[in-house]
Parts: sequence; structure tokens; C-alpha cells
Amino acid sequence: MSSFNLSSQKWKNRVLLVFAPSVDNHSYQQQMQLLQQKSGFADRDLVLVQVLATDKSYANGQLIDKSSAVKLRNHFGVDQENFQVILVGKDGGVKRQDTKPVKATAIFEQIDAMPMRQQEMQQRGRK
Repeated sequence: MSSFNLSSQKWKNRVLLVFAPSVDNHSYQQQMQLLQQKSGFADRDLVLVQVLATDKSYANGQLIDKSSAVKLRNHFGVDQENFQVILVGKDGGVKRQDTKPVKATAIFEQIDAMPMRQQEMQQRGRK
């Protein structure tokens, strides 16, 4: 189990936070299904963080400690009973907030429209 620090991701990764009360939460289950259907996370330097109130929390499949989950919840002001999806850019700013499950394609399209992502795509040799 490791700790997860949002500031350590700055300028390296974008972070997609999925907050939910538990794995049994319908919105959470729906969100995880929507995200599984599409690859593209690594290409966009996107880290998936699942922050669950009553279950274990994960950052890119790695178990994170309870205090990291609590810090994230407090930082973004998300109550334990609430479902929320938050996209944090490489600059550390919130780029998107949803209270309902969101399709991976919508998130990817938004990221791909960002100036920093445009530069990355050019540097990586594809437009």
C-alpha cells in the first residue's frame, strides 16, 4: 500500500479521480464500465484514481492508503456519500467535474483539445 500525492503528479500526469461511496455504488460501477471499454490512458499520461469511502482506494491499480483517499476527498470537497468524476490537468488545475458517469471518449476528446496535449501529440509524431 502506498500513499498518493496529487502534487507529485503535476507536470507529469493528468489525473482522473473517481469518487464514490463504495464499489456497490451504481454510478461507480457504470463509470468503471465506461472506462474499461477504451484504451488511451497511457497515451494521454492519464492516471486513474478510485477514491472510495467504505472500500479500498486505488491509483492506477495500486492500493493507496486511507489517509491519501481522505486528503483527496477533502481537497476536492467531495462528501463520502457522493459520486463524482474530476479530471485534473498536468498543471494541477481542475479541467472537468461530473456528478454522473462520463464516457471515456468525452474525457479523451476534452484532453485532446488541450494545448498541452496538442503539443504532446506533435512531439510524439502524430497529429
